[in-house]
Amino acid sequence: MKLPVIKHLQKNNDSVKLEHTIEVLENFTEHRSVTDEQMDVIGELITNLCGAVEVHKMIEDGVPEKDAPNHFAKKVLGSIDR
Repeated sequence: MKLPVIKHLQKNNDSVKLEHTIEVLENFTEHRSVTDEQMDVIGELITNLCGAVEVHKMIEDGVPEKDAPNHFAKKVLGSIDR
């Protein structure tokens, strides 16, 4: 998870476009020729895309746009510490 990447994706794409991209990448991973290295890269991409979707949702729920990415990062890090 890279917060600068999540911010960039969120600012430059709407939720629908991000969700469609996630679907395409998930479908790609189902092909038998995908290597472990490719899976790692795609996993990182999907993580960042999902983060951008979550930031969009936070903004829709009233979190200020400048605060939403940091709230998201704290939420993720908090769930890891549990």
